[in-house]
Parts: sequence; C-alpha cells; structure tokens
Amino acid sequence: METAALIVVLVIALALFFDFTNGFHDTANAMATPIATGALKPKVAVLLAASLNLVGAFLSTEVSKTISHGIIREEQITPLAFLPIIFAGLIGAITWNMLTWLLGLPSSSSHALFGGLIGATLVGASLAAIDFGMVLSKVVLPALIAPFTAGVIAFLVTRLAYAATRRYDNKPDGRDGFRWGQIFTSSLVALAHGTNDAQKTMGVITLALIMAGWQDGDHADPQTWVIFACALTIALGTYMGGWRIIRTLGKGLTDVKPAQGFSAETSTAATILASSALGFALSTTQVASGSVIGSGLGRRGSKVRWRTVGRIAVGWVLTLPASGAVGAVAALIVVWFGSWGIVVDALLAVAIIVGVFWRSRRNQVDASNAMSEVADSGLAVKVKRNPPPTRRVVRRKAVTRAEKKRVETEPATTQDAESKGGR
Repeated sequence: METAALIVVLVIALALFFDFTNGFHDTANAMATPIATGALKPKVAVLLAASLNLVGAFLSTEVSKTISHGIIREEQITPLAFLPIIFAGLIGAITWNMLTWLLGLPSSSSHALFGGLIGATLVGASLAAIDFGMVLSKVVLPALIAPFTAGVIAFLVTRLAYAATRRYDNKPDGRDGFRWGQIFTSSLVALAHGTNDAQKTMGVITLALIMAGWQDGDHADPQTWVIFACALTIALGTYMGGWRIIRTLGKGLTDVKPAQGFSAETSTAATILASSALGFALSTTQVASGSVIGSGLGRRGSKVRWRTVGRIAVGWVLTLPASGAVGAVAALIVVWFGSWGIVVDALLAVAIIVGVFWRSRRNQVDASNAMSEVADSGLAVKVKRNPPPTRRVVRRKAVTRAEKKRVETEPATTQDAESKGGR
C-alpha cells in the first residue's frame, strides 16, 4: 500500500509538471498573432493568456472524463499494475514536450500525452486494454477534422472581413481596427486552451486516484483540489511564456494582417470551445495552424506552399508514435525491474528535464529576443505583396476613365459648335 501511495504521489507530481510544460508549450497558439501584429506587448499577452487559462480550466470537465474513463479500459488492468503505466506514459509525453520546446517546434502536447499513455499501456498491459473505438472517435478523427474545419471557418471569416472593409475612392478601409479586435479574439483562444488542455491533466490524475482506490470509479468528475491544482499549474506555465515557441510562430506570422489574425483567432476559439463541450481532446496547436493557413488563403492573391504544409503535417503525425515509443520504453523498464524500474524511470525523467533545461541556457530565449525565427505555419501560404485588382475594381476604373474622357471631350465639342454658330 505504501508503494502504491508513493507511485500516486509521483504520478501527480509528474502530471502537474506535464501540465506546466503544456502551458508554456502552447502559449504561442493564443498570443503569437497579436504579438506579431502589434496588438499586444509580449509580456502583457503572456499575462493575459495565463489569467484566461486559469479561468478556462473551471468551465468544463468533459475532456477530463474522456481521459479518465475513455481511451484505456481500467477493468483490463489491476490497479497496482496500472499506476506505473500512467507514470511511464507521462514520461513519454514530457520527454517529447521538452525536446520540441528546446527545438522551438509547435507540436501537440495533447497527442504527446495520448501517445505516451497508449505506448505504455501496450507494453505494460495488453492491446485489449486500449479502447481503440474511443481513441478513433475522441482523438484521431477530431485531429483530422478540427484543423480542416478551423481552416474553412477562418477562410470564410477572412473573406467576410475583407469584403466588409473594402477600400473605395482611396478612403481608409478601417482594417487597422481588427488589431484591437485581436485582443478579444486572442483572449478567447487562451480561454479555450485552458478549457481543453488543463482537463487532460485532470483526467490523468483522476485516473490515478481511481486506480489507487482514493476515488470512486463511478464518479468520473475530477475532485475540486485537482481542478485547482491543474488550473494554477497550466496558468503558471503559460506565464513563464514559452518564448521559444513564440519565437518560432511569431515572426512567421508578421505577414498576417490584423484582419487575418482576427479571423484565425475567432475560428480557433470557436472550434476548441465547441469541441470541449463535446468531450473531444483536441490539439490546440493543430487547430491554430489550420486557422492561420485558412486565413491566409482567404486573403486575395494567396497561394499554398504545399511542401511547407507537408512538413507541418509530418510533425503532427510523428508526435503520437514518438511519445508512444518513449512511453513504451519507460513501461518496459518497469516490466523488467519492477519497483526498481519506477525509480530508474523517475531518475531518467529528472535527467531529461535537467539536461534539456541546461542545454536551453546556451541559447536563451526571452521576451526581448522571442521574435527572431520564422514559423512554418506562417509560411504555408504565400501572399503577393501587390495582388492584382479584383474585377470589380477593374470595371470601376474603366468606368472612371470613360467618364473622365467624356468630360474632357465635351467642352471641345461644345466650343466647336459655338464657333460654327457664330459664323
């Protein structure tokens, strides 16, 4: 029993650290665009995102139920055997999050968690312990559909935004006003991120408590202290900034105009909030990237760089198997060495975290130098600097020239007629 209690404490500590990495890993999803367009200062944006992540964590628990009573069949595994599996799965997720953070890659923390848990379960338990129907309906299909849906919404909203602010007769078009609108829409994305992502850690901790017999399995809702702990941890991680990811996303999005940023953020927030209500555990990174690409296509004169889109998709596809492989190795160590395997895993996790952090200090990134690299998502759509005029503009210019020519020729015709009449 003492061993089980120790493992639960380790699982909770590791889960909260994953929650922390999730916060600084996904800050850029909400705040890279308003930082890039100048709507918000970097530190103000991060503080705002942290506050709204905290609030969002209290809005729903549907995604938490998907984790605690969804992808893994607890009845197929004995509680004492399942706790080390959860521990090993978290190691896989954290390892992938730390590595991609070091490299500045905006990968999916959600899929890293799912991959780690699935890989550890396959090795530590069996294939039958995974509910692949739930994985398909609640994880895989939303991962495929949500970015496309967000992109379509962003495309339509961008088209509407540009149509509503069309420039006439060289008058100001008012599109700079969208920069102020971005403050609201980016806040919605931060709120949605807290609503969806914080719940994943709640679900993991709730699952561990149920396995240890510290919570009734018939009650899937996370306990109040779990909600508070996860909300505060993801908010703290968000406030730390995740400047490496912001650097990657932010500079690449400088070509995104305020109207596009407004549209992309609106689409991202709407997609995530709707999915959270349905219990779909989405990747905020994938939804945000889909929205950015859709908003780019909605701007006139745009063109997709399919090679860049392909690189983004490869990164998405690699997250599940890569984190799953690490989770499987961690679970294998537990299978081989028993209780000592948990100690070995814990030491390896500490070594990975410290090693990555120490390596990151060689090339420190903070608020002062965060905007220096180019994001793949910002480069996925090429927009001409001076796109050709629309057919409406061409017709209007033709009418204007014809009118001007008529006005110029009328006085000459009138003067000729008067001179002939004088004779």
